[in-house]
Amino acid sequence: MSALPDVSQANFQRDVLSSDQPVLVDFWAPWCGPCRMLAPVVEKVAAAHAGRVKFMKLNTDENPSISGEYHVSGIPCLILFKGGQAVDRVVGFVPEANITSMLQKHLAAA
Repeated sequence: MSALPDVSQANFQRDVLSSDQPVLVDFWAPWCGPCRMLAPVVEKVAAAHAGRVKFMKLNTDENPSISGEYHVSGIPCLILFKGGQAVDRVVGFVPEANITSMLQKHLAAA
């Protein structure tokens, strides 16, 4: 369904927390309509930031412990991780510009 790689409990530490690049994780579920609407928007932003930010998807139904750890109570939820820490988030369906501006804020500070 998505061009973005999946992340799960098994590889979250390695692919997200230990990444030397910022990682934007799309917390989603297959039954979530706004999640499906947001997916192509996130993929477009991912293409524009290739090489500077990693983008991954996390199915909240399959990974409830990670969702709970980061207090994901509404989806879609995009969380930006930098240096192993959650540094920013966007909840709900948002336009491409909102995601881009969040990323720019943290890339500028890098």
